[in-house]
Amino acid sequence: MEQNQPLRFFNRGPSPAVRLVFFVLLSLLLLFVDVRYRYLESIRSGLSVLLYPLQRLVTAPSKLWHEVDDFFVSHNSLIRDNAELRNQHTLDIAQLLQLQVLKAENQHLRNLLMVQQRADYPMQLAEIMYVERDIFNRKILLDKGTQANVLAGQIVMDDSGIVGQVTRVYPWMSEITLITDKDHAVPVQVLRNGLRAVVSGSGDTGELALRYIPISSDIQNGDVLVTSGIDGTYPPGLPVAKVIHVERDPAYPFAHILCAPIAGVDKRRQLLILSALPKLPERPEVVVETTTDKPKNGKRGGR
Repeated sequence: MEQNQPLRFFNRGPSPAVRLVFFVLLSLLLLFVDVRYRYLESIRSGLSVLLYPLQRLVTAPSKLWHEVDDFFVSHNSLIRDNAELRNQHTLDIAQLLQLQVLKAENQHLRNLLMVQQRADYPMQLAEIMYVERDIFNRKILLDKGTQANVLAGQIVMDDSGIVGQVTRVYPWMSEITLITDKDHAVPVQVLRNGLRAVVSGSGDTGELALRYIPISSDIQNGDVLVTSGIDGTYPPGLPVAKVIHVERDPAYPFAHILCAPIAGVDKRRQLLILSALPKLPERPEVVVETTTDKPKNGKRGGR
């Protein structure tokens, strides 16, 4: 039993209870002095300065962990927000384009309404349903037919000028031959000087041609061509084309003249169909008089 007890070399000093009481009283005394007289303020400040590096070192791992966690959380949040913003940006662009299309269409409809109000002849609004797939046939199909009193030969235009002519009518649709079709011709006159001519399609949506114009004719680049009203098919004074190229070669009797259509031949979706004009009197038939040569009475010569 005695061998298991630890050896005590120093038996001096106060007991633990006495030590506890002493330090408690000392703590109370220091608290009273600090609260009452503020004597330990400088000591506390000095100790805080000495302990600050240790505090930073102790809290460094925790702070580093929180910063790393915040970094990854922020990084993932930024990636997610960026993806959402990209999707929203794409949707906004699509909506903006739709609004721009609607705005342009609304303005075009307003212009067509103004044309209807200013015109001296009735018109009706129609919308393009189909476009001819054959690139050599400049034709379109509108959503108005015999049920809307559309007749073959009526004129189709937009807010800028002539687009084409109704060439075939179905119950609920009508076929329009554009003025740029190679087999289509429009009687026109130069707005500047009244020179009459016929503008023909070339098969290209952006090009018309004035054929058989003498090189001495007074026609220039920039001249505006309007319908002449001859033959009673097209109303007079409607814009048709604008001269963009005039070439005169003395080796040829006729000038090479190219024009650009003023109307949006391949740009519009809503068009106006003009009612048929009053019919002109029938063209009188040309009577060709034939004369037969009869031998005059006389004596025949003989020997």
